[in-house]
Amino acid sequence: MGDLEEAKAKAAAAYNAAADHFDHPVSSFWHRFGRRTVERLGLREGETVLDVCCGSGGSALPAAEAVGPNGKVVAVDLAERLIALGEAKARAKGLGNIEFRAGDMLSLGYPDASFDVVICVFGIFFVPDMAAATKELWRMVRPGGRLTLTTWGPNLFEPGNTAFWDAILEERPDLMKGFNPWERISTPDGLREMLREAGVFDAEIVAEAGVHPLASSDDWWLIAMGSGYRGTLAQLDPATLARVREKNLAALAGCGAIETNVVYMAATK
Repeated sequence: MGDLEEAKAKAAAAYNAAADHFDHPVSSFWHRFGRRTVERLGLREGETVLDVCCGSGGSALPAAEAVGPNGKVVAVDLAERLIALGEAKARAKGLGNIEFRAGDMLSLGYPDASFDVVICVFGIFFVPDMAAATKELWRMVRPGGRLTLTTWGPNLFEPGNTAFWDAILEERPDLMKGFNPWERISTPDGLREMLREAGVFDAEIVAEAGVHPLASSDDWWLIAMGSGYRGTLAQLDPATLARVREKNLAALAGCGAIETNVVYMAATK
């Protein structure tokens, strides 16, 4: 299996597994940052939108509301279980202008200039060649249209992230990750360098610092179970999983928040 296929398989497996906790209220940041991405765009009535790595609709659903019944949103994700969650929410909201698709953003088959807006929130870093993926998304933006990428800033989920990997290191060092792919684009300069490789220039990039409150260390565990960490947790036997959980809870006892720093990018073609 090549690097790209392996990365796609891992992402799909992790988020299909995480689907049972993905929409838990403790993980409300998915939808908060998705909605914020859409608000920053100022979508107009009747626009067509492609949302890739859409999850359960954190940005796609607000986009569908913004473009109205004469607009259209196509929402794509590799994880079928997240797509199913998004479809259920769209039905509950009575949104008939959104189509959810299980698919790969690199092989959607749309012609050049197919969309007024292309959105990717917390997803571009799942592809080993982020510049190539961005170039493909840019190709589908019509002249005068916009591409927006939202990615994580530095120190994602700290101190929860360190507590998690410390416990994994102690229990299953073979599962340790040496590098988080979003770190390359976690600063405006790093993101701008990647965009230049993709042929996207004159982008507006805004870094926003933030925190996400935790009522207790149990909240952190629920976040881990409903995010990309689940791909690692799914490889643990029940006894090891229980020990990793206890170590996470102990390390974060009394911790009232985790860091959720975000970088927003928007470019007009």
